Amino acid sequence: MAMELHIIDMYSDILNVYGDIGNLQTLKQRCEWRDINTNITRFTKDKDINLDVENTDIILIGGGSDYGQSIVSQHLLNQRNELQEFIDDNGVILTICGSYQMFGNLYLDANKNKIPCLELLDIETISEKDRFISNIVLENNLGLNPETIVGFENHGGRTYHDYDTLGEVKVGFGNNNEDGKEGLVYKNFIGTYLHGPLLPKNPHITDKLISEALKRKYDIDTLKPLDDTIELNAHKKIVNRLLENK
Repeated sequence: MAMELHIIDMYSDILNVYGDIGNLQTLKQRCEWRDINTNITRFTKDKDINLDVENTDIILIGGGSDYGQSIVSQHLLNQRNELQEFIDDNGVILTICGSYQMFGNLYLDANKNKIPCLELLDIETISEKDRFISNIVLENNLGLNPETIVGFENHGGRTYHDYDTLGEVKVGFGNNNEDGKEGLVYKNFIGTYLHGPLLPKNPHITDKLISEALKRKYDIDTLKPLDDTIELNAHKKIVNRLLENK
């Protein structure tokens, strides 16, 4: 049976800080290595297309500046009902930094201006002028091997919520530099401050997204293994270097 995943790449022309578009490229490549076809739709504010979540398997939204968020915020609000439906139906969605914040109830930028939010998840973010800038290492809460997640964070926002988190911070700041937590996991929604981009540095997270999408669409819960020697050696080298310099 030929399998295909429909991926929607939202606003990567505006929300693409630190090469977040690499997340899409990594997803596509790791699907192709397994003979899984990918159908990619580029969705942004200047394209007159509908957000067809009924036929969507994975949604990716990157991060941007406060200015970038202000550009897409109203357009994103127009997709609120579809995104609500997608999350409720266990659709796989990865949101980075600014887009993670915009799924919440409140976002105040560094000038305490209120940026419109989707109000789909009980998240509050308050931005300050001093920023959290660091390479970051997490111990993941997803039960994945390797246990670590690596990335780069640069955000003024302090985010607070009571959901499960992506991981425990070993190096870096995380959601708010107070509780030692990073990111948010709800059903198949993942929000995180990890740029870098996230997926090329963490093939196990990439495969988690692919696996959950295949399970939802085809009721398949195993993935064809890949030789990740190079990727995991690079991952391990970053982890060791950052932990040694902690």
